[in-house]
Amino acid sequence: MESNEKIRETVRKGYTDIAKGKSGCGCGCGSSSPGKLAEGIGYTSQELEILPDGANMGLSCGNPTAVANLKAGQTVLDLGSGGGFDVFIAAGKVGPKGKSIGVDMTPDMLSKARAGISKFTKKTGLSNVEFRLGEIEHLPVADNSIDVVISNCVINLSPDKQQVWNEIARVLKPGGKACISDLALKEPLPKEVLKSAAALVSCVAGAVLIDETIEMAKNAGLADIKIEEKAYNIDVMADCSDPLYREVKDFLPQGKKLSDYIVSINVTAFKP
Repeated sequence: MESNEKIRETVRKGYTDIAKGKSGCGCGCGSSSPGKLAEGIGYTSQELEILPDGANMGLSCGNPTAVANLKAGQTVLDLGSGGGFDVFIAAGKVGPKGKSIGVDMTPDMLSKARAGISKFTKKTGLSNVEFRLGEIEHLPVADNSIDVVISNCVINLSPDKQQVWNEIARVLKPGGKACISDLALKEPLPKEVLKSAAALVSCVAGAVLIDETIEMAKNAGLADIKIEEKAYNIDVMADCSDPLYREVKDFLPQGKKLSDYIVSINVTAFKP
């Protein structure tokens, strides 16, 4: 097994390349049409209209802002915020009295997201967005300060997922809600896929079984945990032209597809 720091560096490099336009896909399919992908997984055209240019990089596997049922005045935290896609959408939903915060460990992604703030404010009149540099295993966020934690196809990238869930529980206010969109395993992946750096950056190698996700959320002290499998076709990602997914596809046994192993899920949980 690679060390946690080596895994982080592999992921950081992969997403630095995506931020710089050297690679199209991470946990989604940015090489095709990010707008079509976003609408295909439940984002509305009205939500997408408020985004600054470049925020939608096609890296989603779900729509946690919809599951969260965000309300005006709430404080939202997005783990692994990338170019700011869900942070900006959440900011529109919580309004001027709310706050939308993104945390990302990749400086190039953070720069891209921060560059969009002024454009977002010009479009919406809102100035309720903030981006912070940090790892999702060690969030730069105060205890009991967040109403809703969201994340979109990012926890799979972490080498210490239990610590991420512990941090989610720490920062949530009592009664606060976690709404996580991610990938989960239906059955264990072939060993060749697990060894692939491309599979790691594309979230595939980091996926864990659904029961493991439930157990980690419970261990963190969260309650009322619900898992919903989504209709989103995981093979959309495998069919994109990005080298990450081409390499993953090459490691699969003959006749097998990614969707035979992996499903896209929504996880909701509450802090008592």
